[in-house]
Amino acid sequence: MNTKTSPPNVLSPEQGEALLKTLKARFEKNMRRHPGVAWAAVQAKLQDKPEKLWSLNEMERTGGEPDVTGQDDQTGEILFIDCSAETPAGRRNLCYDGEALQSRKENKPQDSALDVAAAMGIELLSEEQYRALQQLGEFDLKTSSWLKTPPAIRKLGGAIFGDRRYDHVFVYHNGASSYYAVRGFRGLLRI
Repeated sequence: MNTKTSPPNVLSPEQGEALLKTLKARFEKNMRRHPGVAWAAVQAKLQDKPEKLWSLNEMERTGGEPDVTGQDDQTGEILFIDCSAETPAGRRNLCYDGEALQSRKENKPQDSALDVAAAMGIELLSEEQYRALQQLGEFDLKTSSWLKTPPAIRKLGGAIFGDRRYDHVFVYHNGASSYYAVRGFRGLLRI
């Protein structure tokens, strides 16, 4: 019996290998999401940064189906975004941030989107990133996803979220302390 355990936020070699296999299969199945990006380059970056592989595993474990959606022109970083058809099932029923969570007097959700994202080592999508994702497919037809909210809106108690209805992408507002069974968040990981 192997009693060795991996340090926190690092996958075992077997877990890493299994995840890379899953990510490669998804990458090859959805080539339109990442034209001009080679899997060999993605895998090399992942192998150099095992903590990023752990974050991708958290995205996968919570139902995000992360995939490469391109490369940052300025930094050269590979971009992974949750590409599940609906907002990840393992990241729903969350208010927007810790401040909103603390403001609820009763019926508090278990956590907040920003805090869960931080614990996973990822970030929420901005409105611009969410709209760009929607150019790669049809996402959130029955659910919605919290988006990185501009400070001016958050300062007034609000937060923004997006979805796709009637063949259009909509971005709305809600109180940051609200939470719903069909609202979660999509994450972005830079490698």
